[in-house]
Amino acid sequence: MIYTDDQGYGDVSALNPEAKFKTPNMDRLANEGVAFTCGHSPDSVCTPSRYGLLTGRYPWRTIRKTGVMGAEDTCLIVDGRMTLANLFKKNGYHTAMVGKWHLGMDFPGTPKDRDWSQPVQDMPLDKGFDYFYGIPASLNYGILAWFEGRYAKVPPTVYTNKKKNPRHMDYRIMPPFETKPGKSKDPTRTVKTNFEIAPDFIDNQCLTRFTDKAIEWVGGKVADAKSGKPFFLYLPYTSPHYPVCPLPEFHGQGEAGAYGEFVIETDYHIGRILDFLKTSGIDENTLIVFTSDNGPEKSWMGRLEEFGHDSRGALKEGKRSVYEGGHRVPFLVRWPAGIATPGRQWNKTVGQVDLLATFAELIGAELPETAGEDSQSFASVLLDPATDYERLPLIAHGNDGRYAIVEGDWKLVLPFRKKGLELYNLSADRAETKNIAAAHPETVQHLTTRIDEIIAQGRTTPGVAQPNDTEYWDDLHWMTQSQYNDFAR
Repeated sequence: MIYTDDQGYGDVSALNPEAKFKTPNMDRLANEGVAFTCGHSPDSVCTPSRYGLLTGRYPWRTIRKTGVMGAEDTCLIVDGRMTLANLFKKNGYHTAMVGKWHLGMDFPGTPKDRDWSQPVQDMPLDKGFDYFYGIPASLNYGILAWFEGRYAKVPPTVYTNKKKNPRHMDYRIMPPFETKPGKSKDPTRTVKTNFEIAPDFIDNQCLTRFTDKAIEWVGGKVADAKSGKPFFLYLPYTSPHYPVCPLPEFHGQGEAGAYGEFVIETDYHIGRILDFLKTSGIDENTLIVFTSDNGPEKSWMGRLEEFGHDSRGALKEGKRSVYEGGHRVPFLVRWPAGIATPGRQWNKTVGQVDLLATFAELIGAELPETAGEDSQSFASVLLDPATDYERLPLIAHGNDGRYAIVEGDWKLVLPFRKKGLELYNLSADRAETKNIAAAHPETVQHLTTRIDEIIAQGRTTPGVAQPNDTEYWDDLHWMTQSQYNDFAR
């Protein structure tokens, strides 16, 4: 599973004929598999999407209703919650994660008193993964080091923060570093406070290191895979999230500036993985999911104006938004030995929360009532081009706390603060330009009832109602607490 960071629907050339750069390896996944043109991340920002992807449960059911975590915090995935890694591990798979976690870790000591000889706790190795190599969170949150297992070989004992990026409108995380934690006087710094970093860490090495480690780990499992013990690898890249820092060999490629170069570099590393699978003889029966955690960062506006490249793919808005540009993302699945009639598109709704149930069906596993409450298997879409698969209503969520529900072609955006209720027919108005709520009161009422049920009952799928991790919360103001309680019964 390859998970990019802030990559919009329009940042894959197979999905966007007007793209100002080419992504031949991502395109290959689409052309040799199934391209889901209405595939959705669980949220419109990083941490919650990763939770939903790994658990098959909507992230706003947890204690975190909006926003992302820092590097150091109690892991959002509580002990005992089934994850993709748990599912595979219990069914005889090797499991690994290489890349960006961003779901919380427990580091030894405090920022003023660390003991890096002690192990990191409450992290991927405690959530079903046998192996971990990567970083705790986004590069702007600190505690940056190349962690392998529970330790960093070179601990984060020096300090830095954001520095000016001459090639993009964001920042860099790179040497020189400082030896004291106090504020910096470095004129290249855009943030003067400090966070912890290892002296050998540099932002533009992430993609290379993660791909190298992924290939190294899978390489050690090839013999087992061929003899009947398969593997699951979760590979969440840090690109094209800020800092946009393509390696020099990619400079000048494409026609969308440094951002385009960064996506091209990401595509190159995906090509390395595809080449490795082929040369190792395990390409045919390796299923690859490629998708992104949310829509493009707000820099999409500048790229559209300067280069004519639309990272949103002509959808409305981008990262953080409840509209389609915030969570309709590239969603490609390739499996040569398993997908019937590859090279096709599926234009109906699916979600990343559906991967847990989909994989469970494919490997013949049963999910308990308390797992994957919002996960509905779309395995039939892979195995049968003529399937009549229809997803149950899908809930979308903006980082401001606004909710929406999608059922078939209809999307209802719930009222929020001073913003009113909105209804769109996505088949006729993919860009959400015309609010037609007034003309369809019965549809509005039906979808309102459905989202109320799904939220309050703690699940989308049939089964015993499950508790959310909190009681009624303020963002649900379109329904009263009494209504919430009634639906939860």
